[in-house]
Amino acid sequence: MFRIPENIAQLGKERIEGFPVEGFVYGEGPQHPKLMLIGEAPGEFEVVDGIPFIGRAGKELMKSLATIGLTREDVYITSAVRSRPYKWGEKRERDGTKTTRKYNRPPTQKEIIAHAPILDYEIANVQPKLIVTLGNVGLQRLLGKEAKVTELHGQLLEQPVRCLQSLDEPTFSWTEKAYRLVPTFHPASVFYRPSHRPDLEADWLAIGKLLQQIEEGQDG
Repeated sequence: MFRIPENIAQLGKERIEGFPVEGFVYGEGPQHPKLMLIGEAPGEFEVVDGIPFIGRAGKELMKSLATIGLTREDVYITSAVRSRPYKWGEKRERDGTKTTRKYNRPPTQKEIIAHAPILDYEIANVQPKLIVTLGNVGLQRLLGKEAKVTELHGQLLEQPVRCLQSLDEPTFSWTEKAYRLVPTFHPASVFYRPSHRPDLEADWLAIGKLLQQIEEGQDG
């Protein structure tokens, strides 16, 4: 199993101090895996158990992996931000009382930059055969704001990805190395947009075929 060094984790924790986030979840999976999956950020359940993708979205992701013969143990799972971004909101109970609680939210650009050294380290050292981004946050972290999952999902892209220019400079540059990348929708998208499911299922079948070609040496 691959695990980022403690000094990299500590750097990430220090850089994100002061933002409305909580917890810290390490990426999980083998080195040199078949797939590296890049999501947005941990949610409520993930920060409690310290395991990525274990809530409802995680169950959907495991179903998708199963369709191409893979399990959690075959892939490396990480995200653009490793702490849970939250916002406070009110919920009305059945008896009419209101309770205030934390809700998940997408990470901001500043939070993504704060944890950029973690993902940069993972990409450089995990060395997956194929990267799959889950949703726009993971995709745009690697390719920039102009990249849209609705336009690129299911396509094989072979190109450099964005990495932080320096720890003191909050801008991205491009890696010298080109990576194989397939964007697809975030597994949670099917909950609020069921029309994404056919595309999501087709994307995963395409990912499975592509992996088979890579392993057989027929990808070139």
